Order: sequence, then C-alpha cells, then structure tokens
Amino acid sequence: MHKFNKIVVFFLLLSAVAACTTVKMTGRKQFNVVPNSQIFPASFAQYDGFIKSHALSNDTYQAQRVKRIGNRLVKAVQAYYKSQGWEKDLAGYQWEVNLVKDPQMNAFCMPGGKIVYYDGLLKVTTTDAEIAAVMGHEIAHALANHGAERMSMSYGQQLGSILTLLATQKAKPEDQKKWMAIYGYGSQLGVMLPYSRKHEAEADKIGQILMAIAGYNPDAAAQVWVKMSRLGGQQPPEFLSTHPSNESRMQNLKQWAPEAKKIAKKFGVVFDK
Repeated sequence: MHKFNKIVVFFLLLSAVAACTTVKMTGRKQFNVVPNSQIFPASFAQYDGFIKSHALSNDTYQAQRVKRIGNRLVKAVQAYYKSQGWEKDLAGYQWEVNLVKDPQMNAFCMPGGKIVYYDGLLKVTTTDAEIAAVMGHEIAHALANHGAERMSMSYGQQLGSILTLLATQKAKPEDQKKWMAIYGYGSQLGVMLPYSRKHEAEADKIGQILMAIAGYNPDAAAQVWVKMSRLGGQQPPEFLSTHPSNESRMQNLKQWAPEAKKIAKKFGVVFDK
C-alpha cells in the first residue's frame, strides 16, 4: 500500500476509536463524530421551518391527547435517565409535541426532542397505548443519536470510497470502475442497510421501555405492527430494506414486552396479566 494510503487508514482508524460511544439504554457501541452541540441547532431550525409550513391539527381533543401522551413519555425519559445518573445526557433537549394536519401515516422526533405526530396516523393508532408506542419509538431514535450516527456512517462510507479509489489508482480504468461498484453495493448492503435496520429495532426496544415506564401497556407495541401489516403493500426483502419486516418487529416486541414491564415495575407501574 502507498505510504500516503497507510497514513490515511491510520487516521481513519484513530478517528473511529475516538468516536466510539455507547447507546445508554441498550449498551450498543456506535460510531458518532457529530456532537449534539452541532446537530441540535440545525435540528431546531429545521423543525421551526417545518412547523411554519405545516398546519397544526384543528382538532383540539386529539391535539391535547397527543400532547398529553408525549409529555408522559418525556417524563418517563427524565425519570429513567435520573434513575441511572444520566441527566447530563439530556442537556440541550427542548421537548415539544405537536399534532399536524396531514393524511400521511407518519411521526418523528428530531434530534433535541421536537416531536411531530401526523393526524393521518390516528386512523391506525386508535388507543393511547398505540400512540405511545409510535411516539416512544421516535423519541428513542433521538435519545440513541441515530441521526448523528447515520451522518457519521455516511461520512465513513464516503471516506471508504476515496480509499478504494486510491487503492485502485494503478488499475485499468475498467477494473477500477468494477471495484468502485463492488464497494458501493457492498457498503450499502453490508453496512448502511443493516445499520438502518439495527436502528429501527433498537428504537422499538427503547420505545417499548419508555411507554411502559409512562404507564402504557407495552403489549400494544406489537399490536401497532399487526395493524400495519393489514394495510397491505408490497414489502422489499428485509436485507434490501431500511426497516425490519413487520413480522420481525411483531415477534421482537412480543418477546421484549415482559422486560419492559419488569423495568416499569421499578417505577411503580404494574400491568394486569
């Protein structure tokens, strides 16, 4: 390998080690080079732009209902983090919950705690517990810094592409093109998509714990995906998808529910058998 290439690889490995952090609620190691101090201001600005360009729901009952559920989940987050001595991890969060008037079945929580629920999703999530399951999942993405991690992985993918180009610079043009294509497909199918699916599964698990601590029966989380699977629509094979299959999510959530109830019990929450 060219001396310059070796130097680049060395600093990449050094950066990877330095940027290795831990998702507190699962213990998973993650690669993250984007601090909250950098991503939060951009997130808040994007959120403000979104709210200005989207109408809030004029259904007072549903808007207050969604806010109430969201605020209970935020209190659950704060209670759990306090119990673990992680309060500093919530520094800079500016929690806010809004129901927007939009027929899409969607919801999100931006880095920093800005939560948006689309009223179109209320057609499927009809109970408070089902709403809490979806909202808890989205809050979990923010808490686990999945957005920053995806940005970091994208930077890594781009650097890997540069290294592949450098490593094949003496190859024939057609061979170099082939290796670049192999790297592109390999990094997408072998790294980026699996990480996206891992994020979704991790958010499912964390969200289920949060909804349980907030007092919502975690069994409802699997029911959401039972309903989603009934909506129809062709799903791509799981290995080609950014999300786990509905079946995988249902199975996981049913398996994890007892653990969520056990954790919630420590906060004085008990569910009927």
